[in-house]
Amino acid sequence: MRVVRHGGQSSRRAPNEFSQELFAPLPVRYNALATVLSLGQDRRWRSAMVQRVVGVEPQLVLDVACGTGAVTKRLAVTTRARIVGVDLSEPMLRRGRHLLNRGSWGPRVNFVRARAEQLPFADATFDALTFTYLLRYVDDPAATIREIARVVKPGGAISSLEFAVPRRWWWRGSWWLYTRLLLPVGGFLTGGRAWWGVGRFLGPSISQHYRRYSLEWTREAWRHAGIEHVEVRRMSLGGGVVISGYRRD
Repeated sequence: MRVVRHGGQSSRRAPNEFSQELFAPLPVRYNALATVLSLGQDRRWRSAMVQRVVGVEPQLVLDVACGTGAVTKRLAVTTRARIVGVDLSEPMLRRGRHLLNRGSWGPRVNFVRARAEQLPFADATFDALTFTYLLRYVDDPAATIREIARVVKPGGAISSLEFAVPRRWWWRGSWWLYTRLLLPVGGFLTGGRAWWGVGRFLGPSISQHYRRYSLEWTREAWRHAGIEHVEVRRMSLGGGVVISGYRRD
């Protein structure tokens, strides 16, 4: 059980349980507000992540922590693959089904409620896999990465997107001010109390995660999980990071 910090206070709670409660009120405006509060960078990051898997021309893709389906939709638009979106939040999945069923790609997309730590799929099922903003919400990141690698075929592409902390001190200072002050206020003004809560949680959560699990630790965890050619791409002055690689034969 990890210590989850919310609003400056600590409590011992299951990360899965906490994340469901935190994001339960958000599905309807989630994609739009994520774009606004990331200053438009969220879409760039997601696009960069998806581009790391389309090169293998996948026929079947798993999108873990899919939320309301922003990455799922991008995968459907940029590939001819069948796509399975997985998330723990049923409200998020309902919103994703509603949004994607309106498009011509709807028949190629399916959503499943499941935990990233216990994916309900056989070994080596998928040609490619993406996961987004996941590792801060699981109890054991290394075990979760191993589980993710398990369901990917040898040679299959894996790509992830996470928030990050800028390395250079002057950008890190600006990032700290934005995440601790402007983000909660902006969340409240555009999304009300629910987004105020997310805004207060986000910055401390990111900092806490990287104090425990550095990017170098994460790169090694990917390698130990059987993923090779691991690349780490920092984006937007270090505020986001895309990590990608291929399942070892």
